[in-house]
Amino acid sequence: MLTLVIGNKRYSSWSMRPWILMKEFEIRFEEIMVPLYREDSKSVLFEQSPAGKAPILRNGDMSVWDSLAITEYLADLYPDLPIWPRDLTTRAHARALACEMHSGFAALRNECCMNFGRAPRSLSLSETARADADRIDAAWRDALARYGGPFLFGDFSAADAMFAPVVLRLESYMIPMSDEAQRYMNSIKSLASWREWSLSATGEEWRLPQFERD
Repeated sequence: MLTLVIGNKRYSSWSMRPWILMKEFEIRFEEIMVPLYREDSKSVLFEQSPAGKAPILRNGDMSVWDSLAITEYLADLYPDLPIWPRDLTTRAHARALACEMHSGFAALRNECCMNFGRAPRSLSLSETARADADRIDAAWRDALARYGGPFLFGDFSAADAMFAPVVLRLESYMIPMSDEAQRYMNSIKSLASWREWSLSATGEEWRLPQFERD
């Protein structure tokens, strides 16, 4: 059976992405939680992969790290599952958005930490973070208009898994979004996997002060 090594569900956005993907596509896996930013966290993670970062997917003696690399490995491992859209052009669009999420929006991520325990309240954003949110809104509206929703490319796909933590950030910091984007956010939050992750995240007892600062 596959093993997915993740960090704290309250804070670990990168761990959330492959976890939700595997849950939605009913890929069986064992979960190992490694609380992050503890004295022994790095040494435990280095036992799982040479990068020493969560998430990590293990399949026997092999390990894959990085959310997007895990996603691509799962798509190869389960070619019958529509992890990416089947149509070539649509799949390219989905991958482009997933990669943009993976490598971009640094200001929004840095200013709006993922925290499933944070009561929604607004925060003054920099112009760069606001531009990140505007770009996300525009990208979502474009995909939803092209493919009809309720998810970015019609049915749930890896692209939606990549953006799932962003939905929490936008909601937690009460960042204004278009009506179309808000409906998409509601679709993500209606997923059984989202509800399961959220319940576990809010039930975690440990707290990391650097993510509770605002």
